[in-house]
Amino acid sequence: MITGPLKSSIDKLWEEFWTGGVTNPLTVIEQISFLMFSRLMDINESRNEKKAQRTGKPMSRRMFSDSEQDLRWQKYKHLGADDMLPHVRDKVFPHFKSVAVDGAKFGEYMKDAQLMIQKPTLLVSAINMIDALPLTEGDTKGDLYEYLLSKLTTAGINGQFRTPRHIIRLMVELLNPSLEHNEVIGDPACGTAGFLVETMQFLQRKYTSPEGIIDHEGERIYSGDLLEPHLEHIQSNLIHGFDFDVTMLRIAAMNLLLHGIDAPDIHYQDTLSSNFPDKFPRHAQNFFDVILANPPFKGSLDFEDVHSSLLAQVKTKKTELLFVALILRMLKNGGRSATIVPDGVLFGSSKAHVALREMLVERNQLEAVISLPSGVFRPYAGVSTGILIFTKGGKTEDVFFYDMQDDGFSLDDKRTQLYDSNFAGDLPGCLASWNEWQKSKLDSTPTLKPIPTPALPLKGRELVSLSTINGDITSASSSPFKGEVRRGMGSTEVSSGMGFTDRTAKAFSVPAQEIRDKNYDLSLNRFKETVYEDVKHVPPKEILQMLKGLESEIMQDLVELEGMLG
Repeated sequence: MITGPLKSSIDKLWEEFWTGGVTNPLTVIEQISFLMFSRLMDINESRNEKKAQRTGKPMSRRMFSDSEQDLRWQKYKHLGADDMLPHVRDKVFPHFKSVAVDGAKFGEYMKDAQLMIQKPTLLVSAINMIDALPLTEGDTKGDLYEYLLSKLTTAGINGQFRTPRHIIRLMVELLNPSLEHNEVIGDPACGTAGFLVETMQFLQRKYTSPEGIIDHEGERIYSGDLLEPHLEHIQSNLIHGFDFDVTMLRIAAMNLLLHGIDAPDIHYQDTLSSNFPDKFPRHAQNFFDVILANPPFKGSLDFEDVHSSLLAQVKTKKTELLFVALILRMLKNGGRSATIVPDGVLFGSSKAHVALREMLVERNQLEAVISLPSGVFRPYAGVSTGILIFTKGGKTEDVFFYDMQDDGFSLDDKRTQLYDSNFAGDLPGCLASWNEWQKSKLDSTPTLKPIPTPALPLKGRELVSLSTINGDITSASSSPFKGEVRRGMGSTEVSSGMGFTDRTAKAFSVPAQEIRDKNYDLSLNRFKETVYEDVKHVPPKEILQMLKGLESEIMQDLVELEGMLG
């Protein structure tokens, strides 16, 4: 949990960088990451030294040799400003390139690391502030880094930008990753590793017993006490990521390290490139059980370097189409993915667009199309997007659609949180509807449950009243409904039909054959039905008479006022 004082410390540190001439948010986070990494190296070394003294066994791996002790945080943090800057720039940073932490070769991410801080006083101030941060506290240091990442307000040059954390959480919850069968989870364009970090936090919540939940100042902390049998898999093979932006990769490595992955398996690699299968043959095909991604929508693309197997599926220069084909190639049969795509992927009419959607429907199992509000990625971009959920192989029979209009934040550039919870608006309703739809496919007896949802106008529709015993519907009655369900975490969506056949509702399903008949168009508006309410207008003559009456009353009041004034 990150407290007010901690936020203030980060805000002050951010302001110090800004006033010191380092104004690019990515650069600020990168520089803070380097310094945090330096301190963590020293913390780990001290911990291993104490363990060696306690057990009497020599250290298996040292980050600092006897001649490199002056490179440790606890040594150089006491230097004066004029001595500290050249020492950190010329000695500490070059050392990053050769270091390994618990098997993680950070040299791959740090090979081009440079100290961008030019002012000695700024470096001293940054080191003093980072020295005061609680980096030894697992939960706090992860939250602290998430707060740092929330300050990213610019998109990358290759079309990538930070995915809002609540959207990431929704996607992870929808796929519900598990450790029972040693599932392997990846992101082919991981950026700052938001999906991989949220996966870890989801598993922490999922694998915590009731006794392992700690109430700390009104906030639940999940101990993950049931993760013990899976720790080896978590550290060695659970999550994998790739990105071709070195800055993002460095931040991702630090983000994962601060969230409990001691040796994050993330690599500098353009996964669309023809050399991906050669450099990473294990990952490139039939490897992942779960892939979560928000791949770049646009940006530079070397068409000649794209792997031929992807172009054979969809011959295009559009990265959003190529990434979906790539994800299908990387998944095992039966593996599943939740991927954010721009709306053009859902309804584009080019041969490549149609071919990709046909491949999803006919040769795989397209599970869901979730329409996101157009402002969800502000202030980076106002592009309309959706989430595609699909499983490799199988057969598409019905597709779940959800019309998300409220993600719990304002849809302007400020993105102000509208509710007490950051998982609010339509998000709980979407997740509940998805789980109910999944259950209905397995259970021949459909049920109808209250789910959280925003305001839903119901005038002119039938309000269905259901009587149930142990979840079984015993009777139903209906009556005209003339009110409105108000928005809020506890409101209820009322549906007039069993299952997901009501296409005026937020959640509904569409048979695959209907999608075929519409040339594989997956846009929500092709299937959603809108309830229109007749608006009765007052005739112009009546409005004119009303205005005359008001004018008469005003004149009467003026006459009375004039009389009072004598």
